[in-house]
Amino acid sequence: MARFAAFLVLLVPGVMAAGGIKLMRDTLFGKLIAPLPFLWLQFIIGVILFVIGFGFFAGFLLHRDRKNGKVAQRFQKK
Repeated sequence: MARFAAFLVLLVPGVMAAGGIKLMRDTLFGKLIAPLPFLWLQFIIGVILFVIGFGFFAGFLLHRDRKNGKVAQRFQKK
């Protein structure tokens, strides 16, 4: 059950990051998604979604590896 909960916790940021990549890709190809009025705004929202999703995922993995003692010395908390 704990693995399933961890999967669900990581699913949401993963979908956010994938959506951010899609918005950035659509901007590069000049395709404007309906609720957004400008291409530059679409790209900025895509970057924000990607950074938040990827950052949460990376932070989760770093926290888990710190707890299990599997990180290099420079990443250990002091």
